[in-house]
Amino acid sequence: MLLLQALVTGVLNGGIYSLVSVGLTLIFGVMRIINFAHGSLMMLGMYVSYWAFVLWGLDPYLSLIASAIALFLVGVTIQTVLVGPVLGGPEHNQLLLTLGVSLVVENLALFLWTADPRTVTVSYLAVAPMVGGIMLSPPRVIAFVISLALTAVLYVFLQRSDTGKAIRAVAQEREGALTVGIDIRRTYAIAFGIGCACVGAAGSLVVPFYAVEPYVGGVFVITAFVVVVLGGMGNVVGAMLAALIVGVAESVAAVFIPAAMKQMIMYAIFVVVLLFRPQGLFGVRRA
Repeated sequence: MLLLQALVTGVLNGGIYSLVSVGLTLIFGVMRIINFAHGSLMMLGMYVSYWAFVLWGLDPYLSLIASAIALFLVGVTIQTVLVGPVLGGPEHNQLLLTLGVSLVVENLALFLWTADPRTVTVSYLAVAPMVGGIMLSPPRVIAFVISLALTAVLYVFLQRSDTGKAIRAVAQEREGALTVGIDIRRTYAIAFGIGCACVGAAGSLVVPFYAVEPYVGGVFVITAFVVVVLGGMGNVVGAMLAALIVGVAESVAAVFIPAAMKQMIMYAIFVVVLLFRPQGLFGVRRA
């Protein structure tokens, strides 16, 4: 029964990881840039929902919309003003830039809101029901369902909409996209904004069961990087599936080893996959 509980908890956690990772893999897939500020932007999304709850009593699941919109605008601004000018430069400049953005955002949050952890308590989420002997955490179940729903919406958007097709075209062949009249700069900005909106929404979803503080993004961003690599860099569906695998692996590992060491399993899987399938579990080997 304990193992079954761990499996359920792992799947629920994996759903949250998927939304965080999908935004990160979208940014990489389109611009080939690793966004080290991803976790810090998730933290901003958490603070949006926290302050909306404290100041106006707005339910975190409703403030998710505001968080996603706010982070979309922040992402578009960061890409247009900071990332865009260095895309043609050396890769280490891009990495240092996003790392610098992360440090600025975290320290700004520290200055404005201090390092004190803050929590949001939603009354209707207080009772955890038992189903077949398995305890289901309501906020985690809701976060899982909404995460998968948003991931599905993003997938359909990328597949069916004109903007989504433009994003995929730029990701697959930038020069070819230019020849058919696609505005590369605009597409980059939209893709970066969508990636940030995803992580902003993820921030709102975890607020009911995760303390908010300036460095909380670091907890998620490392896992997101592992998921993105396992899923195949730039592969949205692969990131979602890899997130579920990582979530289950972490949770099941905590049954057999101390909880503080559970991430060792994730890193072990990461190393093994890199050794034997460097393109990721669901990636395609490039010629």
